[in-house]
Amino acid sequence: MNWTSLTDEQQLETIKEESKSQPVVIFKHSTRCSISSMAKNRLDREDAPGDVKFYYLDLIAYRALSNKIAEVFQVHHESPQVLLIKNGECTYDESHNGISMAEIEEQAAV
Repeated sequence: MNWTSLTDEQQLETIKEESKSQPVVIFKHSTRCSISSMAKNRLDREDAPGDVKFYYLDLIAYRALSNKIAEVFQVHHESPQVLLIKNGECTYDESHNGISMAEIEEQAAV
């Protein structure tokens, strides 16, 4: 898995722009949560779709940024959480055991 670290609020504008030409996934990960670690490990073991860009947010280190993501993309904060951004908007989000690469791939193709 080729993660791009999400560490700065300005990257949200970049994500919105990138999502106009390709789907973008934000994975919000709590480094203190075993369920979050399990979800990340499942994603890491799978082959990521080549046309989707993946961002990784350590929400313990960047809690304010995690809150900003919830505000900007109008989603309820959860952890772990996957958001799929297309054309500048969140078109799909999932959390906990619902996170799967197959579902991300399916939703990205819609």
